[in-house]
Amino acid sequence: MDPVTRVLIVDDDPLVRSGLRMMLSGAEDIEVVAEAADGTEVLPLVEAHRPDIVLMDIRMPRMDGLAATAELRRGPRPPEVLILTTFTTDGYVLEALRAGAAGYVLKHTPPAQIVAAVRNVVAGEPVLSPAAVKQLIGAVTAAGDDVGARPDERGGAERLLGRLGDREREVALAVALGRTNAEISASLYMSVPTVKAHVSHILTKLGLNNRVQIALVVYRAGLV
Repeated sequence: MDPVTRVLIVDDDPLVRSGLRMMLSGAEDIEVVAEAADGTEVLPLVEAHRPDIVLMDIRMPRMDGLAATAELRRGPRPPEVLILTTFTTDGYVLEALRAGAAGYVLKHTPPAQIVAAVRNVVAGEPVLSPAAVKQLIGAVTAAGDDVGARPDERGGAERLLGRLGDREREVALAVALGRTNAEISASLYMSVPTVKAHVSHILTKLGLNNRVQIALVVYRAGLV
């Protein structure tokens, strides 16, 4: 049997939490292990239940999802975070990715796609809703915003990528194009474990949290 993915739901609306629990519980490979109504509850629940992924709302009364994500991702061996929200403004998308979120999906996304997003994020694949991608690319290309090591200009992102070897740069570009590990493996003629190793090395060398942030640096450098 495939391993069960353990999920923590964080949302201040009890109806939303109930709906997400019902939706995810219908999948045999997903288990909702806990719920939280505010970002302040996230760390204790993660320590108690050790989820693989946190479904995180943004707007909550005491600690919002962006602050909770940043706090969570600073800890040792943190779970992945998938932002699930109604908001797609440039600032929210960028700040979520800077904080270490591995995906950004809108709440009106069809249930089957939300379930798929949970599986993909846990598998190490970034997930962004089309609306979030549009906002993100627009912000990066028009405003020159930054992530990761926060380069002040395009040259800064280019210098970051200069830390990579040729093969790592090829993998980084493929990541920015949204390709999965399997697709990168096929296009670059390397095994999936080798792709995963390259991605891990890229994250370490660039000081980033996830594949989406790799894509942002590549966008910032003008390579896509």
